[in-house]
Amino acid sequence: MKLLSINVGRPQLMQRGGQTLSTAISKHPVTGPVRLTTLGLEGDDQADKSVHGGPDKAVYVYSEENYAWWRTELAGRELLAGQFGENFSVEGMTDDQVGVGDTFRIGSARVQVTQPRTPCLKLAMKMKIPTFVKQFHKAARTGFYLRVLEEGIVETEDTFRLEQTTGDRVTIADLYQLMFFARADAERYRQAAELESLSEAWQKMFLEKT
Repeated sequence: MKLLSINVGRPQLMQRGGQTLSTAISKHPVTGPVRLTTLGLEGDDQADKSVHGGPDKAVYVYSEENYAWWRTELAGRELLAGQFGENFSVEGMTDDQVGVGDTFRIGSARVQVTQPRTPCLKLAMKMKIPTFVKQFHKAARTGFYLRVLEEGIVETEDTFRLEQTTGDRVTIADLYQLMFFARADAERYRQAAELESLSEAWQKMFLEKT
């Protein structure tokens, strides 16, 4: 489980039809040590903080294994680190391997998995594919968010060291399926909402389904 690239970005203006939107989805790799705080990486920011960022979504993570799948799906398209707006491009941490509540040491920081990513229209703008939100959602290769339990310094090529997992562990892939594709009873949604380390936003979403 390796950190392949650290990617940061600041809000920029992007055009969508006749609309001008501010977004920080365009991330670029940086080298050297980077400080990781409870609100994310130094040098990184979000345009709309009502839905992006915050303690439960301090870092967005996307795997090289997902990149490999998309390179086949989007044949001929160059996909570079940060293409999906992720802060950490990683190897060996796929959505069906990582569970909510998993806690890792990375560099001198300590982080915890909180929720899957749900796509928004700004991802489609970045990809320049109008239907990409639906395509990303259907593929269910979401990546995941981290909260920062202990601030510290991270650097490319650092290794993720699993420190703790939970007894009621649910993978990111299973959680996304349950939220959007599965047919479950109210009790199953309530159980998901009660996952201790799940982000507050996803707890509310599951409770709304009960």
